[in-house]
Order: sequence, then structure tokens, then C-alpha cells
Amino acid sequence: MKIGVSTFVTDQGIRPAPLGRAIDERRFDSLFIAEHSHIPVERRTPYPGGGDLPEFYCRTLDPFVTLASIAAVTRHLLLGTGVVLVAQRDPIITAKEVSSLDLVSDGRAVFGVGAGWNREEMENHGTDPSTRGRLVNERLRAIRELWTKEKAEFHGEFVNFDPVFQWPKPVQRPHPPIYVGGGGDAAFRRIAELGDAWLANSESPEQLRPQIERLREVAGREVPVTVYAVPEDPDVVEGYQRIGVERVLFYLPTMPEAETIARLDAMAQVATRFR
Repeated sequence: MKIGVSTFVTDQGIRPAPLGRAIDERRFDSLFIAEHSHIPVERRTPYPGGGDLPEFYCRTLDPFVTLASIAAVTRHLLLGTGVVLVAQRDPIITAKEVSSLDLVSDGRAVFGVGAGWNREEMENHGTDPSTRGRLVNERLRAIRELWTKEKAEFHGEFVNFDPVFQWPKPVQRPHPPIYVGGGGDAAFRRIAELGDAWLANSESPEQLRPQIERLREVAGREVPVTVYAVPEDPDVVEGYQRIGVERVLFYLPTMPEAETIARLDAMAQVATRFR
């Protein structure tokens, strides 16, 4: 099984370059980082994790600036977004950011995407939460056109542009893999049409097994599964291995550099057992 790391990179924790070097040196296969453009002060949407929203949600660095910094000091690490909030992003700019990251990293970008949960955050971007699913699907279709066509154009309900040139094209062909976050049939249909893998939330192996079966029914094919924010517990990792999960992402709390390195050392000891 492949083992990577998931985290929130903020202005209060370890800097991107030493974080990336430390993860790469310990032979983790990937790093997936979260994105929030901002957090509204007044919020009606409850935090999915329950209780108060942790402060680090307000302090995340831009994911593409962060991953480009890490790309410059690493050689093997896959560089993933976990997840980019496509409902809050211009598709033309996002397509260029992902393809630029893929170029500067020599083909190591992974485009993890999601529809998002924070309705007030979406509304600040002019997004209607009730139509965000259709919006995400359409923007992903437009991004794929920009990546794969010399003269790309798109005409839809939310995205509309006449033929355009855009470079760089991604190094990976036909494009960087799209890992779709979320759960349920809406996300599974998005994977069936537009995704290459499922980026699942950290539910237990027992909870995840029937969902993987349902995903394969909806998609009509075997779909690789990566599980986000997994504890570094060997028994839990073995459980995911038994149900055919391709990759788990250990959750790394946002901490200063010395504490981060110590936590990564402990994670690496567990990861070694599964390589």
C-alpha cells in the first residue's frame, strides 16, 4: 500500500520547503494539502467535524504557491491538493495553475477536487450553494478542455468561452489525475465521468467497504481509492489494506518545524511496515 501525508499548511506551522523535504526524505509517496480561501466571521454552516471550527482553516497558504515551493526541493513526492474548492475558483486560472505545477514538478501534480461544505465561503465567491455540484462538474469539463486541446472552447450553463490558447499543457498525459473528494452518489457520478480516483474521508474500513462497492457500481469500473486524514495506527492501516485501498494519507497536525519532524519520524516507522 502507498502511504502519504495530508495536512493544512499555514503561516503558523512549518514552512513548505522544509516540510516537503522531510516528507520526501522519509519516503512517503505523496503530500496532499487543504485549501480555504478565507473563512467568514459570521457562519451558519456547521463544521462537519463537530464543535468549533479550528483556527488553521482560516490560515491556509495558497495551495499552488505552497506545492510549487515544495516541488523545487523534492524529487519523488506526488504533490496533491486535498482538496481544491472548484466551486470557488475560476476554471481558466485553475487550469493554468495545475498545469504549471505539473510542469515545474516534472509531472508530479495530483488535482484533488471537492464541492466544499462552507456555504458562506462559497457565497462570498458569488457561488450559489444549491447549484455547486453542477458548477463543479462544468468547471472540471472546461479545465480538461484547456489541458488537452490546442484551441480550447467551452459553452455551458456556468462556463462560457470561445476558442482560446493556453499553455503550458500538463506534462502528464492526458492530464494530471483528478481525485474527487466527497461521498455519495453525486460524488460517485462525478468520478465516473470526470475522475481518476476517489479521495475518501477518514471513515473506518468497515464503513468504507460498502461505499467502495457502491462507487464501483455507479462508475462501472474499478476505481482507485485514497483515504484522507488516517491515524498512523497499524491496525487501521491493515484494515484499509484488506479492503483494497490504494493509498492512505496520515494526518499531520499543523505544528512548528521541530514538532513536525518528530511526528513525521513516528509516522515513518509505521509506514515502513507496509512498504
